[in-house]
Amino acid sequence: MSKDQTQALSGITVLSFEHAIAAPLCSRQLADLGARVIKIERPDGGDFARHYDQRAKGQSSHFIWTNRGKQSLSLNFKATGAREILRRLLERSDVLLQNLAPGAIERLGLSWQALQADYPRLIHCSISGYGQTGPLAGRKAYDLLIQAESGFLSVTGNQAGPAKAGISIADIAAGSQAHSAILAALIKRQHSGRGSEISISMLEAMVEWMGFPLYYAWDGQQPPEPLGTDHASIYPYGSFCCQDGQQLIIGIQNEREWQSFCSQVLEAPELAENPDYANNPARSSNRQPLKARIDQVLSSLDSETVANRLDQANIAWARVNDLKSVWNHPQLQALNRFTEIQTPNGPIQSFLPPGQAALPNAARQVPALGQHNEPLLQELGYSPQEISQLKESGCI
Repeated sequence: MSKDQTQALSGITVLSFEHAIAAPLCSRQLADLGARVIKIERPDGGDFARHYDQRAKGQSSHFIWTNRGKQSLSLNFKATGAREILRRLLERSDVLLQNLAPGAIERLGLSWQALQADYPRLIHCSISGYGQTGPLAGRKAYDLLIQAESGFLSVTGNQAGPAKAGISIADIAAGSQAHSAILAALIKRQHSGRGSEISISMLEAMVEWMGFPLYYAWDGQQPPEPLGTDHASIYPYGSFCCQDGQQLIIGIQNEREWQSFCSQVLEAPELAENPDYANNPARSSNRQPLKARIDQVLSSLDSETVANRLDQANIAWARVNDLKSVWNHPQLQALNRFTEIQTPNGPIQSFLPPGQAALPNAARQVPALGQHNEPLLQELGYSPQEISQLKESGCI
């Protein structure tokens, strides 16, 4: 196995049985740090996320996002010869990552219990919807379903109804937490010499992220209302529209900022003395009349004027950007966060991972289905004739 000694995870090999978003995002983050990720895909179409859309040069936006830096090996698990290929791969692997359907990894004989004795240094990480045990363990799970089960949808949207997150937030939560758990297990292995079993469920991952509203509603208290962009307990903290139609998010965190906001932004210092708005609990309780007062002023000013006043008052604010604005964001450009990756249909602009100044060369390419079949099998000791036979039999 080739190594890039300049990267944190150089020399680490991840064998990933993955699809959709959660596990692919986890393994992509490992690849970004220099790990070698071997992505196992079915020959008849591969990871179904390859076919979600055709927005990125005719390729799936989801797949491009979560699959750079990997080697794709297409493998028919039911074909003669597949078991031997997996055995040779496992001998060289440090991590097995999987988010197959409930029970699938056990049917393949690749559970932690089945592998532990033969591969004691292997770190085995499973990402599921609801966990490995319990009444919902066998239930299929997708991102929106977990948004619902975790209570997330109860705090989104507004009085008209809930709104799902515009990104796969439950998948991202699970993938990110699996990523950190694997890193911790690698450190633990340095001391113990042994691997670990990791089980991450999307439900648990989302409930962890739901800490604030869950504690806000502790012991039967009234839960936070779905308030759109407004905050459940801080006001003003949310979206306000200016005369030119630009929405700005404004966040007031303390009484000093509230007084500055009234005097310098609204040019209404007397508002800060109003007992109905004297502190944050009062403002939060009286947010409707207060919003009307704020809207009256801001709707008469263009966004640049409001932005300048907010800056002068040292008030935190942000524009509600569209996606084109994010691709052209001056702060991201100043931080040099853009990079270019290669895909089967040509180069595409991408973003560097947070905290990194560069990507390993191997992490700059999104693989085609089965792109690395021959070099991987040659590395595993298969002859050209044996590889041809595996192709003819439908194994790869």
